[in-house]
Order: sequence, then C-alpha cells, then structure tokens
Amino acid sequence: MSQQKEQWGSRWGFIAASIGMAIGTGNIWRFPRIAAKNGGGPFIIAWTIALFVWAIPVLMGEMVIGRKTGLGTIGGFRDFVKDKKNYTWMGTWLAGVCLLIMFYYSVVMGWCVKYFTLAISGAFTPGMTTVDTQSIWEAFTTTPSQTILFHFISMSAAGFIIYKGVTNGIEKASKIMIPTLFVLLLTALVRSVTLQGAAKGLEYLFNPKLNMLLEPKIWLEAFTQAAWSTGAGWGFIITYGSYTKKKEDIAGNCMIMGIGDNIGALIAGMTVLPAIFALSPTVEFANEAIAQGNTGITFVYLAQLFTKLPAGNVVATVFFLAMSIAALSSLLPMIEVGVRNVMDLGLDRKKSTLIIIIGGFLLGIPSAYSLDFLNNQDWVWGIGLLVSGLFTAIIMTKFGLEEIRNKHINTPWSDIHVGKWFTICVRLFPAIFVLIVGWWVAQAISWYPDNWWNPFEVFSAGTILLQIALLFLISVFSQKYFTRHIVAGQPVYNPSSKADKTEQ
Repeated sequence: MSQQKEQWGSRWGFIAASIGMAIGTGNIWRFPRIAAKNGGGPFIIAWTIALFVWAIPVLMGEMVIGRKTGLGTIGGFRDFVKDKKNYTWMGTWLAGVCLLIMFYYSVVMGWCVKYFTLAISGAFTPGMTTVDTQSIWEAFTTTPSQTILFHFISMSAAGFIIYKGVTNGIEKASKIMIPTLFVLLLTALVRSVTLQGAAKGLEYLFNPKLNMLLEPKIWLEAFTQAAWSTGAGWGFIITYGSYTKKKEDIAGNCMIMGIGDNIGALIAGMTVLPAIFALSPTVEFANEAIAQGNTGITFVYLAQLFTKLPAGNVVATVFFLAMSIAALSSLLPMIEVGVRNVMDLGLDRKKSTLIIIIGGFLLGIPSAYSLDFLNNQDWVWGIGLLVSGLFTAIIMTKFGLEEIRNKHINTPWSDIHVGKWFTICVRLFPAIFVLIVGWWVAQAISWYPDNWWNPFEVFSAGTILLQIALLFLISVFSQKYFTRHIVAGQPVYNPSSKADKTEQ
C-alpha cells in the first residue's frame, strides 16, 4: 500500500534545499584544499568543464528519474526503464555510495560544530599563530571522545529535521540556512582579501598554469569534486525530484544548483587561500602548506584569520555557525536518500529515519576515531560518485536521451531550452569515465610502486578496487530482494499519460 506523497511547498523551497545540498562543507572544507593541492588555476579550469560536461547533465537525468517514478534511487532505477534487464542494483549502488559518504560527512559537520563552540568560548585570541591553531586542531582530532560526541550531535540534529518531513523539516530549515550562509561567506571573503599579502593567494587560485592540465590527477580530482560538491551521482536529486510538483523547470533548477554551487566554492576558495598566504610567515611556507592538502587546512587558517579582526571571536562564532549550517544543509539530503529508500520498502518516515540515523552514527564512528580512515573513505567514494554518474548515464541512454530531453526536460513551462549538447555529453560519459579513471589507475602504479595494490594503504589503488568491488557485489546480490519489496511509486509527471497531456 503506497503512502501519501510528500511535496515541496514552493519552487524556492526546492531550490533552497537543492542549493543547500550542493553548498556545504564540500565547498568550504573540501574545495579549497583540493584546488590548492592541484595548482589552483588549472584545477578551476578542469572543474568548470566537469560542471557542464558531467555534473549538470547528471543532475537533470536524476531529476527526471525521480519525477517519473516517484521513488528513491533503488525503486527509481527499477522502474525507470522497462525492458528485459533489471537495473535495480544500480540504484542500490547510488544509495550505498551516498550513505558511505554520509557516515564520514557527519564527522566533518561535527568538526564545524566543535569550532563553533570553541569560538563561543573565546578560544581564538589575538596574537595566535598558525602553530597555535594547528595545535587546537590536532588536540581535537586526536581525542576520539570529542570527535565521536560531535558526530553524534550532528546526526541527531539532522535526524530531527528529517523526522519532521519535507515541508516542515527540510524546506523550512533550508529557507533560513541558505541566505544566511551566503551573507556570512561574503563577509569572511571581504576580510580575507583585504589582508596584507592576500593577493598572492588570489594569484595562486586563478593563475591558469595551462601546462598542468596535462596531469591526469587534476582531471580526476576535478571531476570528483564536481560530482562531490554538486550532488551529481549521489541520488539527492532523484530523491528530491520525487517530491516536486508537476510544473517544475528541470533545466532551470539544475543550472541554478550547479552554477550556485560553483559560485559558493569560489567564494570559499577566495576566502581560504588568500588567508593562507597572508597569515603564513613566508610564501614558501604557504606553498608548502597548500601543497599538502591538509584535511584541516580551512579550520587551521580561518581560525587564525578571525583573530586579526575587530571582535574576532564574534565573527568566528558567526562563521563557524555558518559552516555548521552548510554542513547540515548537505547532510540532510544524504540522510533523506537512505530514508526515502527505506520508506519505499513500506516503512513510515519516523521508523525509516531512526534506522538511518542510528546506523549512520554507528558506522560513522571509525571515521570519527581515525583521520586516516576518514581520508581513505573520502578518497574511495569520490571515485564511487563517478561510477554513480556513469550508471545514471547508462540508464538514461537505455530510456532514450532524446525522449528525456524533448519530453521531460524541455517542457512547456521550462524557462531554459536544453539543446543536443545534453545528449552528446551523456553519450560521452563512458569514454570520459574510462579515460579519466583508467588514466589514473595507470599512473597509480608509478605513484605507489611497492604497495599500489595494498587495500590497507590510505590512498592506494588497491583500497579503491577492493571497496568498490564489495559494494558492487552487495548491490548485485541484493537485487532480487529490492526488486520484489520496493512499493509502487507515485510519478510526478508522465508526458505519455492522458491526464498529463490534458493538463499541458
């Protein structure tokens, strides 16, 4: 028996939640360090190309799947294409990757909440050096009782909002969080770029260094970041799309999501990198710091930046609150992907939320306990997102790319007309995937000549291959169960139905 369908209360609510999904710590925590360790300018070029070639087409495809089936990722892949083959396992893969990232993402949100409490308590005082803020970071991240506690707080806060539902929970929270976040990020940006020496950071970030575009690692990390940050391949938009109303502009919404995400990331990069150069004792020290791509780079340098400001603790408090909000706005859809899929098995929202929250907390403890484990998961499942994007492209191709473009995206109420570039890009996905990932695997042997195969090395090829193989097997062997037990969906819009034709 199908449950009553939830819906967004307004288009702005959907867009706010979707931008919140995209603009999270993937922009503030992940983008600056990934851009920094990949040369700045060349990474931005590759990352911008990835947005239009990969991320936005995936987002559009996901939204079509969610609207056409009215289900989460597993049921959506089961019902989207009707032929002799069964694609349910691909939907399970998407859900699995999303939840595996959720386990450690909640830990990252915990870091943001911790720094918010540090700022409130006045921990960042004038005269502090990078050594001091580095010590604060290391003391916190090497104390499991603290990291696990704040991981618990993060999962609980997000779980409460998800428990309240789509309109009363996710939508209401997003309408407040997203405008607040942009205002606070812009405030930090203005102060950062006006510091003495900040120009070196902007030069580093935007110097194109075109010769570096020949490095495969930059392209791999650019496509991974585009997927990681925009939500392409996570199953977010399949899930959120299943709650939309009939007259929803797929092309316009997905463009806003993708471009809004990139703007948010650039604001974060223009805040963090200038601060690093301005606050480092020498340019050489700054170059060494960013080359390392340290996980805590944003926390270490921004904490020191705020000590240079009048009423620095107040600004730090507001900023780390904004960072916590950004993390929360992205954690919500990760949890919702899991909750929607459990609800599709026939459980109500309350029970489904409890299952995902409790499981997420327990399975996130290893990442809270060990930074190496968290870094390993971030390394592995960034690649997993590219596989998810490939699966989305495969199922869109099976359905018919031109039918998707002409009947589901270019609707009478769409403000943006999507041309054949959409079809061309999606058809290129397999080649792009093989080229980027294959290129990387070939290089990985030279990067790790002695232990590239070792699955227990944090950044080895072996750890990716083993974990991806395990999730693949779980997805395939669970296919029969999910195919039989996922309930029937309630499609948002089906242009082939008589009712929808009449409304057109």
